[in-house]
Amino acid sequence: MKYVTGLTCRECGETHPLVPQAACDECFGPLELAYDYPAIAAEISRDSIAAGPTSIWRYDKLLPSPNEGRIDLGAGWTPLREAPRLAAELGLKKLWLKFEGTNPTHSFKDRVVTVALSVARSLGYEVAACASTGNLANSVAAHAAASGMKSRVFIPVDLEAAKIAGTTVFGGDVIGVTGSYDDVNRLCTELASERRWAFVNVNFRPFYSEGSKTLAFEVVEQLGWRSPDAVVIPVASGSLLTKFAKGLEELTKVRLIEGEATALHGAQAQGCSPVATAFEQGATEVTPVKPRTIAKSLAIGNPGDGYHALKEVRSRDGSVTAVAEPRVAEGIKLLARTEGIFTETAGGVTVATLEQLVRDGRIAPDQETVALITGIGLKTIEALGEVRPTAIVRASVEEVTDVLGEE
Repeated sequence: MKYVTGLTCRECGETHPLVPQAACDECFGPLELAYDYPAIAAEISRDSIAAGPTSIWRYDKLLPSPNEGRIDLGAGWTPLREAPRLAAELGLKKLWLKFEGTNPTHSFKDRVVTVALSVARSLGYEVAACASTGNLANSVAAHAAASGMKSRVFIPVDLEAAKIAGTTVFGGDVIGVTGSYDDVNRLCTELASERRWAFVNVNFRPFYSEGSKTLAFEVVEQLGWRSPDAVVIPVASGSLLTKFAKGLEELTKVRLIEGEATALHGAQAQGCSPVATAFEQGATEVTPVKPRTIAKSLAIGNPGDGYHALKEVRSRDGSVTAVAEPRVAEGIKLLARTEGIFTETAGGVTVATLEQLVRDGRIAPDQETVALITGIGLKTIEALGEVRPTAIVRASVEEVTDVLGEE
């Protein structure tokens, strides 16, 4: 990891060696990777990036990239699609969708897992593990299988069936835990201290979270090396939002773009909206809640990066908004009807939040906006309730005409 200089505490600034460790020894604050930005700036360019692979590793100088043995299933370089029909319906002049459903296991989690397990394998770890609400479990199991590692993933026992199937198919161990995701996460934190397993979002979290920066890198590159006016990001732990912000800042530090003033807006569902509640109340700390939301991939009642997500949105003229639970499915259907994209519940939250932000004037009609659509809808079909055909007919032109009328 040529350009990584170590780990730094986000709270007290204490430096630490480059080891699998998530919390500061001095103040227990979160650790993140530090880089030699002048060295990176001297060697990186838009042309060198364009010559790289069509995966997250095109940005290897800005990632903890092992010297050898890194994993590459093709995560990243997902489409940034203009969305004119949805934009027109919402009253926006320019809207883009960053669609993460084309990743190997169909969510943005492939980005973070690629980075974390590449580092873990370079350090000699043989078991990949995680606490997950579904998408991360899929990705860890797939990347472990492809790289010859064992996988041990822990999920809430009431997870959607498609997400469980999308994990067990890879042959690793899938452990259902009675309780919420926060219960699962506490268990995994204990296990990480006792076993030599690479828990991507526990002991390997500083490496894991860096993968989310690549969403910011790609959006900027795909827009012709400029940053958008606003970005709407689903919020679970808050890590995706904070690392998107870090990615934008790093592009400025290494002189790939000249300044940026992108407003970041977080999206939550009301059944699990601790960060949105803190934002609306003007609070600096996030009060944990018990999740009761259909958007299970966002159901983290005690978000580890909630405090830092609040700082980022406030420093960037952004917001965190919670939408009513029925609007999650409405958001899914709106995106599908206007742009032909079937997203999961997190995407429904994002679209419903975007609609609310435009209605409330927090996003102006002339602001060029990007919405992060983080996964596909086939994993969360339960959110749509009972589904059935428009009509059932015999193989008869007359019956079709009775149902649909004459052209």
